[in-house]
Amino acid sequence: MSYGIIKIDPYLEPFEKDINLRMDLYKAKRKELLGKNGKLADFANGHKYYGFHRTETGWVYREWAPAADAMYLTGDFNGWDAASCPMKRLDGGVFEVELEGEEALRPGQKVQAIVWNAGRELRRIPLYATRVVQDPVTYLWCAEIEEPDKQFAWTDEGFKPEKTPFIYECHIGMATEEYKVGSYREFKDNVLPRVKQLGYNTIQIMAIMEHPYYGSFGYQVSNFFAAASRYGESEDLKDLINTAHNMGIAVLLDVVHSHAVKNTSEGINEFDGTTYQFFHEGGKGDHSAWGTKLFNYGKNEVIHFLLSNLKYWMEEFHFDGFRFDGVTSMLYLDHGLGSAFTGYHMYFSMNTDVEAVTYLQLANELIHSINPHAITIAEDMSGMPGMCIKLRDGGIGFDYRLSMGIPDLWIKTLKEVTDESWDMYKLWYELTSRRPKEKTVGYAESHDQALVGDKTIMFRLCDAEMYTSMNKESQSIVIDRGIALHKMIRLVTSALAGEGYLNFMGNEFGHPEWIDFPREGNGWSYHYCRRQWSLADNELLRYGYLLAFDEAMITLLKKEKLLQKETHSLWIGQDDKTLIYSKGKVIFAFNFHPTQSYEGYFVPVQEEGVYKVAFSTDDYQFGGLGRVAHACQYEATRQADGRIGFKCYLPSRSAIVLKKSARKPKKK
Repeated sequence: MSYGIIKIDPYLEPFEKDINLRMDLYKAKRKELLGKNGKLADFANGHKYYGFHRTETGWVYREWAPAADAMYLTGDFNGWDAASCPMKRLDGGVFEVELEGEEALRPGQKVQAIVWNAGRELRRIPLYATRVVQDPVTYLWCAEIEEPDKQFAWTDEGFKPEKTPFIYECHIGMATEEYKVGSYREFKDNVLPRVKQLGYNTIQIMAIMEHPYYGSFGYQVSNFFAAASRYGESEDLKDLINTAHNMGIAVLLDVVHSHAVKNTSEGINEFDGTTYQFFHEGGKGDHSAWGTKLFNYGKNEVIHFLLSNLKYWMEEFHFDGFRFDGVTSMLYLDHGLGSAFTGYHMYFSMNTDVEAVTYLQLANELIHSINPHAITIAEDMSGMPGMCIKLRDGGIGFDYRLSMGIPDLWIKTLKEVTDESWDMYKLWYELTSRRPKEKTVGYAESHDQALVGDKTIMFRLCDAEMYTSMNKESQSIVIDRGIALHKMIRLVTSALAGEGYLNFMGNEFGHPEWIDFPREGNGWSYHYCRRQWSLADNELLRYGYLLAFDEAMITLLKKEKLLQKETHSLWIGQDDKTLIYSKGKVIFAFNFHPTQSYEGYFVPVQEEGVYKVAFSTDDYQFGGLGRVAHACQYEATRQADGRIGFKCYLPSRSAIVLKKSARKPKKK
């Protein structure tokens, strides 16, 4: 069978058998799981069977532990007696215990599972625990009973994410300026209004799935069904999401199904005493770079667990979709470590984990069947063909992939190339090259660059000068350069690098310091693990210029629907360091030259007419020099050589955006 992906990308023709294999494996696994007419949404209900549930007579607790010889439930309810509450073994490695009376378990009580395996007593946190907390004295983690019948008063019925996502990536704990872990409530009250004001229509929340080590940035998950308790109660997270929806903001979960923390006391590793319950055995089950455990995606019970996890977050918390972390690591047996992916053959080889590909296809089918408007984003740097092509066409089914090469482009350029030597052709190629019909989310810098050991764009541009010269009264050519390029980089990236756009919180105003989570090496300090919003609000400092620019930029991109418009290159001036292109009827003209401004520079356009300045990075309110006259109108006419365009002033290190006016030019 020939799938549509071959027509979309003819370079895949030699690999048609591989595409057919991809789809055959997906269909076979789907049939194996569901039968002939089953639905994934009916299959992914592990959380409704396992874990703690109220019954007509009391409570029932079920667990899947196939290698366990025996299981017990212990906790506050029985004085932590490890043997007084045995569980009955059912078929399929399932254990169950029924507790009589509504008061047999009470919300707030702490519990643990006791697993016996080969003579060993193992204390474990229930796999489907919805709340997991750390004892402030012993630092041990255990599950906490939540009220199962409590219904949150949702008011977001009918909410749909906007078609073009402008994503504000955020971390709840470090979203406060105080020296502490921030809360869901504080984020709702203090940060959501900022997101709304800036114009972002989507937030992507990191570190929500419970993780024992705060400094892991949330990427070493221990408890997949528990919202991180260090930020507050589950109800608080629901209130945050409900509030965001009522503000017109979609909410994505940064989901981690690529690996899990190796801890046994806190996580799911060796829950029943075996590694192979969820993960591969031996070296195949260990991520050498991350020190974590790797799922066995070929195992039906693992698929059931992970798909149920997705459905749980969507139905219980109303998440509008997911950014899948570590997709490259999932796709390849070597996790993409050291691979350059220079040819198509590298995507269809013995190194490809076809079971992971199938899982991702099933995950996307499930998500979009639950919510047709849901958004899925793949963090894949390999460029796997079909990642964002629909399943029916032979793809994997994501809506977007992150344009992960763009932050690397900017880092490399700023570190290794002098300002006057930037390659305009390379810049254009890197910002516009992507797989046909596959949408991407563009971004100029990643959250990893904000960590200690790396630098954000603004910090790399200005470095120590940010501590001494960001006052509006100070004079600094370093700061002037940094502010100018920060704006230009963000504008050209947002307009060219994708059909969506992403910013990590604080980067929009050039947050001056890196992130360093509390740890022994820094005296467990929160000094660098927070966002200093007051810097952007301080009218004496220049951070507010960048904040105002970001708001105006997002407003422009949204108002003109520019990320949905077709892009055309109109002029690339390698020697002049200029870049001119169109998005629909809107013209972008960049002059990256560090010192040379151009009088009467010819700006080519596609249509005759009158053009007006709609936006300029050089405006005073954005910390610029005010060299662009907004009152000017430019009449594009056909030249003797057949080109259409007009001449205008292009200041150095600035960009102007021009829009064709509805007014017709005067007849001569």
